[in-house]
Amino acid sequence: MQHWLEFTKSISKQMKSQPPFTMCLRVKFYPPDPAALKEEITRYLVFLQLKRDLYHGRLLCKTSDAAMLAAYILQAEIGDYDPGKHPEGYSSKFQFFPKHSEKLERRIADIHKTELIGQTPETSERNFLQKAQMLETYGVDPHPCKDVSGNPAFLAFTPFGFVVLQGNRRVHFLKWNEVSKLKFEAKTFHIYANQKEDRKIILTYFAPTPEACKHLWKCGVENQAFYKLEKSSQVRTVSSSNLFFKGSRFRYSGRVAKEVMEQSARIKREPPEIHRSGLVPSRSCPSITHGPRLSSVPRTRRRAVHISIMEGKKIVGGRETPCVAL
Repeated sequence: MQHWLEFTKSISKQMKSQPPFTMCLRVKFYPPDPAALKEEITRYLVFLQLKRDLYHGRLLCKTSDAAMLAAYILQAEIGDYDPGKHPEGYSSKFQFFPKHSEKLERRIADIHKTELIGQTPETSERNFLQKAQMLETYGVDPHPCKDVSGNPAFLAFTPFGFVVLQGNRRVHFLKWNEVSKLKFEAKTFHIYANQKEDRKIILTYFAPTPEACKHLWKCGVENQAFYKLEKSSQVRTVSSSNLFFKGSRFRYSGRVAKEVMEQSARIKREPPEIHRSGLVPSRSCPSITHGPRLSSVPRTRRRAVHISIMEGKKIVGGRETPCVAL
């Protein structure tokens, strides 16, 4: 179970294991329209995160979409196809997905050779973002649960609302303005929603442990506040129970999406320098379809960037992990 560090609390009090702590970066709140981000470096960081999501099986898509996304990555990282530099089967040296076929590798190479000639890294990354944001699993951070029948499911929060995934399918989607309350008790998690024609629904799921259920609830409260509210001054303390004086209480701390985007649009400075190179995917992120990936991948060139957006931190299995929160 992965946890974000809370800036209002001491790091030492949030550590449940002993040092040394491993640290890494990731995006916490995905932008609803990443291509609209003003600065290239911010779009680039979101591109890196989505590339990692694709590799870890979080960003699910059809074969045709998968080939296009991978081809954009190739174009961004190695440029135009050059027969002298890129021998037969060159796309197989890149690990885009948890697993894929030779047929898909050939399709990726075909698109890269014929359809993306002349695209700069910035253009390829922007096209990748525009394609990725249209997918149902864009921006998900999956939480493993079970439904009332005992079937495995993943609950996730996206820029657009709450989703439930079973297998490779999205079985429920609730927009943020439809979600009226999130509640939990022990291992039981409830989502209350109001849909069209005064139709009220309650979805119930069961987390592996009470701690995981509370973490799921807090993530939901944070995401709803961030994406739904107009101003951070509208944030209120939320109770996990119908009675405010009972259960857990939590208050999201930070700016909301609209404020972040408005502030981003007002940035006036020289664009920060970006050093592009290969990325070594992390092995700590859970996959929707394959679970944690344990096999390693060939080490490529390291990536160095100047991080210019608000940093957050995440605890992974008791380890301290700094994160990028847009």
